Amino acid sequence: MILEFSAEAIEWRGPAPFVYVPIPPEPSADIKAISNRVTYGWGVIPARVRIGQTEYKTSLFPKDGRYLVPVKVAVQRAEGVGVGDWVSVWLEI
Repeated sequence: MILEFSAEAIEWRGPAPFVYVPIPPEPSADIKAISNRVTYGWGVIPARVRIGQTEYKTSLFPKDGRYLVPVKVAVQRAEGVGVGDWVSVWLEI
């Protein structure tokens, strides 16, 4: 599954790195529909992500009926992403 979307980066004091991009409701529902086939436990889902020119592997976290894309500190620095920024995300599950 490949998704592309834009959303505002948020801060959440969950697992580090604290900056996340929430996946919109409709694509989150699509992910939820396949989650039992792709999760490796605890509801987290492995994914490959590209923000700007930076591509990395991470795990999506479920929160409040949606999924969050963690933005690693190295990606925050390389792409200038901070809380409140509008971020375009390419995502492959």
